[in-house]
Formats: sequence, structure tokens, C-alpha cells
Amino acid sequence: MDTTNLKKELKTLISQENNPNILEAIKTLLINSSLDPVLKQKLSSRALKSEEDIKANRVYTREEFEKKLDDILDK
Repeated sequence: MDTTNLKKELKTLISQENNPNILEAIKTLLINSSLDPVLKQKLSSRALKSEEDIKANRVYTREEFEKKLDDILDK
């Protein structure tokens, strides 16, 4: 898809969106697109790794996390 068609599609989707949280997220993404390329790469890499961990069920429940944190803090 070329840039012109992509922009048209995005404009249509944005104009149809009513959730202010989603609109704020899009705004933040577009504003932050000028971030330092190294920082962008690190953030993208962490996000992708997190997605992989979630899919592989390598996550803690809240209770497990709280216990682990308590154990660390009690040392």
C-alpha cells in the first residue's frame, strides 16, 4: 500500500474512532515518532519480547509477582 492510500485509510479509521484513549494513543505514537532511533529500536524490541513472553505464557499472576517482590524486599 502506498503512502497516499495508507494516509487515507488512517484518516477514515481515525474519523470513525470514538474512544478517546485510542485517539490519545495514536496521537502519542505520532508525536513520539521523532524519538531517537536507538530508543525507538529498544522500545520496539522490548515490546516484541513482551508479546512473545505473553504468547508463551511466561508471565506472573499478580499474587505470584507480589510474593516474589515480598521475598526480595524481605532479604
